Amino acid sequence: MNFKHLHYFWVTAKAGGVMRAGEQLHTTPQTLSGQIKLLEGWLDRKLFRKSGRQLELTEDGRLALGYADQIFTLGAELETALRQARGGQRVLDFRVGVADSVAKSVAYRLLEPALSVPEPVKLICSEGKFSDLLAQLALHRLDLVIADEPMSRRISVKAFNHPLGSTTMSFFCAPRLKPRLQGGFPACLNDMPMLIQGASASVRQQLEGWLTRHQIHPRVIGEFDDGALMTAFGREGRGVFMAPTVLEAETVAQFGVEVIGRTDELVEEFFAVSVERRITHPCVVAITDAARGRLFSA
Repeated sequence: MNFKHLHYFWVTAKAGGVMRAGEQLHTTPQTLSGQIKLLEGWLDRKLFRKSGRQLELTEDGRLALGYADQIFTLGAELETALRQARGGQRVLDFRVGVADSVAKSVAYRLLEPALSVPEPVKLICSEGKFSDLLAQLALHRLDLVIADEPMSRRISVKAFNHPLGSTTMSFFCAPRLKPRLQGGFPACLNDMPMLIQGASASVRQQLEGWLTRHQIHPRVIGEFDDGALMTAFGREGRGVFMAPTVLEAETVAQFGVEVIGRTDELVEEFFAVSVERRITHPCVVAITDAARGRLFSA
C-alpha cells in the first residue's frame, strides 16, 4: 500500500472535502482526487461517494478511516517517543483498561501509584466491559486491566490474575430519606426504595443472595452500570444505595449522604489482569506493591 495515498485519503476524510484538504496539504484538489482514486483502485473499493457538492464516506471508507486513524496516531506517537528518547526525556506509556463496574474513586486509588515510578509516565486510561478490555489486552493494546472479578479460565486469553485487595460494603441514604427507615440495620431496608449495581458488577449477585438470606425485600427502583450515576440518584434521595466501605468517608463528604449500616458479608474484590505471569512492567509493579500494602486501609 502507498501510505502517501492513504494519508491523502485520511486528511480529505477529516477535512470533509478535497478543497479544504488541498489547502492543508498545499496541493491541488485535482492531485488529491487522483491520489485517492489510485488508492481506491489498489483496494478495489470506493471510499467516497458524491452527495450534492459534498463528498461522503462509503461504508468501506468508514472502515478504512478507522484503520487510518490508528496508523497515523501510532506514527505520531512513534515520532514523539523517538524525539523524547533522543532528548533524554523518554516517557513510558502505560495503557490501562478499567472495567466499568469499578468505582472511579477505587480506580484512582489503584492507579495513582503508577505515577510515582522514577521515570516519566503517560497514563492512557480507557473504560469498558471487562470482556472487551480482555480482548484489547490479548492484542497487546493494553498493558493492564483493572476489574472487580478475576479473568475466568473459560476465556481463551493468555493472561494472569493478580489480586489487589478487597473491601466490605456500606449502605447510604440522603438525610431526607432517613426518617422513613424503620428498625435496625439491615431490617430497615424492607420496603425502602433501593438503587443497585448493574448485572455486570460482581457484588450484584452477592447482594441478591444477602437480601434473600436476611429476608429483606426492598423496592428496587433503579439498576446502574455507572456507579457515579447511581450515587447521583442516591444523593437526591431517590433510594438507598451501596458503595465500598473504603470510600465511606469520601462518599459522605462529597455527596452529603449518611451511613445507615455496613456488612462484612458483602465483599468487593479487585484484580489486575496482565499478560505477564511474573510482573516486570514498572507501573504494574508499583500498583500491585501499593495494593498489597495499605491501599485499602480506611
